[in-house]
Amino acid sequence: MDQVATLQLESVDLQSSRNNKEHHTQEMGVKRLTVRRGQPFHLRLSFSRPFQSQTDHITFVAETGPKPSELLGTRATFFLTRVRPGNVWSASDFTTDSNSLQVSLFTPANAVIGHYTLKIDISQGQGHSVTHLLGTFILLFNPWSAEDDVYLPSEILLQEYVMRDYGFVYKGHERFITSWPWNYGQFEEDIIDICFEILNKNLYYLKNPAKDCSQRNDVVYVCRVVSAMINSNDDNGVLQGNWGEDYSKGVSPLEWNGSVAILRQWSARGGQPVKYGQCWVFASVMCTVMRCLGVPTRVVSNFRSAHNMDRNLTIDTYYDRNAEMLSTQKRDKIWNFHVWNECWMIRKDLPPGYNGWQVLDPTPQQTSSGLFCCGPASVKAIREGDVHLAYDTPFVYAEVNADEVIWLLGDGQAQEILAHSTSSIGKEISTKMVGSDQRQSITSSYKYPEGSSEERAVFMKASRKMLGPQRASSPFLDLLESRDLRNQPVQLQLHLARMPEWGQDLQLLLCIRRVPDSTHPWGPIALVVRFCAQALLHGGGTQKPLWRHTVRLNLDFGKETQWPLLLPYSNYGNKLTDEKLIRVSGIAEVEETGRSMLVLKDVSLEPPHLSVEVSERAEVGKALRVHITLTNNLMVALSSCMMVLEGSGLIDGQIAKDLGTLVAGHTLQIQLDLYPTKAGPRQLQVLISSNEVKEIKGYKDIFVTAPGAP
Repeated sequence: MDQVATLQLESVDLQSSRNNKEHHTQEMGVKRLTVRRGQPFHLRLSFSRPFQSQTDHITFVAETGPKPSELLGTRATFFLTRVRPGNVWSASDFTTDSNSLQVSLFTPANAVIGHYTLKIDISQGQGHSVTHLLGTFILLFNPWSAEDDVYLPSEILLQEYVMRDYGFVYKGHERFITSWPWNYGQFEEDIIDICFEILNKNLYYLKNPAKDCSQRNDVVYVCRVVSAMINSNDDNGVLQGNWGEDYSKGVSPLEWNGSVAILRQWSARGGQPVKYGQCWVFASVMCTVMRCLGVPTRVVSNFRSAHNMDRNLTIDTYYDRNAEMLSTQKRDKIWNFHVWNECWMIRKDLPPGYNGWQVLDPTPQQTSSGLFCCGPASVKAIREGDVHLAYDTPFVYAEVNADEVIWLLGDGQAQEILAHSTSSIGKEISTKMVGSDQRQSITSSYKYPEGSSEERAVFMKASRKMLGPQRASSPFLDLLESRDLRNQPVQLQLHLARMPEWGQDLQLLLCIRRVPDSTHPWGPIALVVRFCAQALLHGGGTQKPLWRHTVRLNLDFGKETQWPLLLPYSNYGNKLTDEKLIRVSGIAEVEETGRSMLVLKDVSLEPPHLSVEVSERAEVGKALRVHITLTNNLMVALSSCMMVLEGSGLIDGQIAKDLGTLVAGHTLQIQLDLYPTKAGPRQLQVLISSNEVKEIKGYKDIFVTAPGAP
């Protein structure tokens, strides 16, 4: 009998075009094989002769990370079989055709994610084996697989939270919410490599690379690592935070259009933190990384967000008798808004019932297990007050549920409680609506309706777990209960007389109504109201007063009065922060009793409007004319104007253009051509910044057709 010739591997076809399409990774390109775990992919092997399954033995070896080990789950050895054996590494369902072998490889739904090398050992009978490198592939989480911990059983939601490469971040103030377009760009070809570069620079990896890689099968672990690595407080993370006003050594957080430029800069400079980020930048970059890795992720904004470092579920704010909001050495603050992420996953580390959306916050606020990271904290656990559950649930619970107490300060001491609110924190919790550019309120996912019996019961439950049973008898609560804040002789409200615009005088109305009270139920009273206006910082603090005013009134019972107030542009024009927010405060003192009342109004000033239009249908590879229009409706010129355009699938990287000065009352019109590179829904983001206004943003949703499509 003639001896059969040795089986030699002549070529390999990883079929990346077919596989990437079936695995929803074709947006990353088809030059490399990029697949998702828990789902088969296909190879074609060409040999020197026909493959004979009875005598030719093929062993597949897949390895990832340093020092691959089967014990650690970073090395898998598996044989060619007729039928797939279950949720394990396998090569099965093979067919032969002449000298080629078509085979289906399967990765388990709990496999370690990462860059893999794939080899085969070929042997005949008891003869020696020969090892061949087949190639490399990238393995990602698979939210389309029911066996994966990130499984999301809705194609509509998967398109939004994994495949959508643009979105919106909600900023501003609870009554003046603005939507910021953002380019996530998770499918730009180099972003997947940068995401794994981030994982490979985390502190756990640097201490024990093999162990760190072995834990990348666990989405909870990966999320915590990414949360820590997006900030740079204790590692060479992606972004350096800056909550001041001096961004001269980097880029203002307001001037970023998307994540791609940030991630590329971090990688190109060898992992040096990019300057600068604030909460919406941290969260948006984390959204890019997690969607790229295959974890359904969204960006969430919480308005009037508590930063409760002492974990007492109370935020104290102080005013003096001149209505000035005072700075304090305490780290507790109420941020105008705070932005974090939600990632979708099963929580096998928690009791049943806490799967689904989990809060992850990459903004460095406090340490968690020694690192500046936060989460995952189950949104369900936050709603139910189950603050004992991992991770960092008490901190997130306080962000949306803490009480606010406002004090009148005199002679360095808190003299009087001006207000106590159980419902002023955690307002309008927002995210982008699925399949729409509209904002969706998800406040009800985080807490029961304010003031409801369920909400108060959950608050007391969380309080007992965080503070202990002594809370019920605290002297502070006794003081609150003894002080009837509603028993005041006057009702005060501040209203805007007209919509505020940056560059215009602000017109307000003080509305006053005399009502009966226990001290002076029917008689007239004398009232002194001292007003103060201050620039409001994103982190909850204020700057020095930019305007003061005093009003003296005599009020008879039942009388209603409206008093106009004017805050001139000359007072605030060069004193506001980039946020363009003003807090107008008033302290009214009843001369007969000395009792004080507080009235507040936060004012958000609208920047000029930016218009973005396209004149024809968009098609891959064909010129697309874009029209950008900006009218300066301010009283001052906009100097050193700079325009930056970004949009994955429309622009490779960014387009930057110096626009010079835009005189007050004049209109700027720009036309330029783009050449789209990818079909499907796209978004063009446009930012124009100037010395006077940092954030004039616009966007245009564009559907790009494939070449030659009807």
